[in-house]
Amino acid sequence: MLDAAPIRNDWTRAEAEEIYNRPFMDLLFQAQSVHRQHYDPNQVQRSKLLSIKTGGCAEDCAYCSQSARNGAKLSASKLIEVERVIAEARKAKAGGATRYCMGAAWRSPKDRDMAALEAMIEGVKDLGMETCMTLGMLDDNQVFRLRDAGLDYYNHNIDTSERYYSEIITTRTFADRIDTLNRVREAGMKVCAGGIVGMGEQQMDRIDMMLALATLEEHPDSVPVNMLIPMADTPLADVAKLDPIEFVRTIALARILMPKSHVRLSAGRTDMSDELQAMCFFAGANSIFVGDTLLTADNPEEDKDQILFDKLGITAMGVGSDGSHDEAQAEICPGSSAETREGASA
Repeated sequence: MLDAAPIRNDWTRAEAEEIYNRPFMDLLFQAQSVHRQHYDPNQVQRSKLLSIKTGGCAEDCAYCSQSARNGAKLSASKLIEVERVIAEARKAKAGGATRYCMGAAWRSPKDRDMAALEAMIEGVKDLGMETCMTLGMLDDNQVFRLRDAGLDYYNHNIDTSERYYSEIITTRTFADRIDTLNRVREAGMKVCAGGIVGMGEQQMDRIDMMLALATLEEHPDSVPVNMLIPMADTPLADVAKLDPIEFVRTIALARILMPKSHVRLSAGRTDMSDELQAMCFFAGANSIFVGDTLLTADNPEEDKDQILFDKLGITAMGVGSDGSHDEAQAEICPGSSAETREGASA
């Protein structure tokens, strides 16, 4: 039995950079070793993401097809009905999902929408699923209302490093993101926060993004790592693709710096080979989204995921070999456990 890796919040940039740039086989060996100390290496959590309000967002995120400010042409929709959300959650649970994530293209929710959001949370919780929402920035009253409705996780991605942030978003600051994460944590909800790679950033930006999360007062319970999906009519539509090995290094760094966090292999999987996804799982990724869409972007179909899982001998976290839900299987280490725009997922 390996000694458990310490849970640290005092990582330095020099340490993170040294880890990221280790010989690739050494990096993967360490990441897999850390992973096995806290999780079953052959289980992956399945979550389902639903867009509950699409388009018309006031932010100018350069990767986002839902922004009303960056040239994208996706029209705005209204918040969908509570009954539809619960019906879709019921289908997701039948398909093996244990967490249900609801994302709205907002800068922040309006007070008039809070009652419907609370009803969605309560309805999904009644199905026995974990709940997650990504709604943009929150004030104190909104945080407490979501918490009191039973919301388990709040997703608010930091997207990239503080240095590179203004190259991607100008309508709010990196500090605004951190303030929201702190507000959610202080209210007692679990934090889901990650970012996007492949947006033209430098290697150090990928390192600094993970370092920013790993040096929070508490590590996020979930860390989504997204490969940019270039969306038509956005400023990043023609950005050069990131070297896949750099992506795997980012996954491995997240696992080593944040040993108990779920590391979610999120957007971009449709363009990843089976071999690349397998390498990401070996590097410590242990969560995915199921279903054929992430908001309005493509995602691998569930049967394709199952074929890959069968090849790799992977089972769904929280689901027994006979298909029954068994939450006792979910984690080796108890106690560990979507702001979502196109090109990035919660």
